[in-house]
Amino acid sequence: MDKLSIIKRPIEGDLNDFSKLFSDALSHSNGLLASVLEHIKKRTGKQMRPMLILLIAKNYGKISYVTQHSAVGLELLHTASLVHDDVVDESEERRGQKSVNAQYNNKVAVLVGDYLLSTALLNVSLTHNNLIVQNLAELGRTLAKGEILQLSNIENVEISEDVYYQVIEQKTAALFESCCAIGALSANASNEQIELAKKFGHDLGIIFQIKDDIFDYYDSDEIGKPTGNDMAEGKLTLPAIYALNSTGNQTMLDIARKVKDGTVSQNEIKQLVDFTKEHGGIEYAEKVMSQLHAECKKYILDNVSDPDIQESLFNYVEFVIQRTK
Repeated sequence: MDKLSIIKRPIEGDLNDFSKLFSDALSHSNGLLASVLEHIKKRTGKQMRPMLILLIAKNYGKISYVTQHSAVGLELLHTASLVHDDVVDESEERRGQKSVNAQYNNKVAVLVGDYLLSTALLNVSLTHNNLIVQNLAELGRTLAKGEILQLSNIENVEISEDVYYQVIEQKTAALFESCCAIGALSANASNEQIELAKKFGHDLGIIFQIKDDIFDYYDSDEIGKPTGNDMAEGKLTLPAIYALNSTGNQTMLDIARKVKDGTVSQNEIKQLVDFTKEHGGIEYAEKVMSQLHAECKKYILDNVSDPDIQESLFNYVEFVIQRTK
């Protein structure tokens, strides 16, 4: 049995219920809005975040109406942030298909992102749980702050791991942390249990982002972005930051600063990508993931008693680390 099937096994019926609710939230009778929402539905993905919410809720109690609407709200908020991010980054693709701004235009993308955000708030309000509403609202603020920090970091000449982590902690790590917090809150977990779950989500989110960053150093049609795409957008990720700081190579540092000020050429990006791979950048990033992997395993062993949920979460972490896209 493949990892995704093992992950879904304890929550299969609940995940089907989520999928129906989420699909309903992305349905509309208006012509243009209906068209854009259908376009977004095609890239729904593997539902990694909803699965995590459901698994954490089931670990601490049961999956309820509150859990399901929380999961729909969070996934809609995440979807809205991606639509807006593609406008900010002027991205042409998202998960192997045209981004909303490329398929339609920036005006449509911004307005549909706003529609998705409002629908997220509507769904989470149906939980009648102020702590969950507060958590989702704070997540929206954090994701926006992370994007602004990333934009301001482009102009920062410093090439720092600390700044890199500040950005991803306000983006992917915050998203996974919120999944775990909301799942636990929906099952009426204790404050201590919620904090432990949040730490697990935070570590898992860092792993997810580092793995995503590693993809940028290899060609793959499946991933949906070309090699060096992050650098083309002015972003330096962990592998390159390590290679640059550990070697102090002035030629490559000069190229890195051109990445940050948006004047880098495709040939220079290739040079920096090759340099990163040759000087241990990928291995270093994988070592960081391995350390966080150990923390995630410890949480599961110490806090998950149901053997099916335990196996599911072990496979979830393994899937994040081993995924190919």
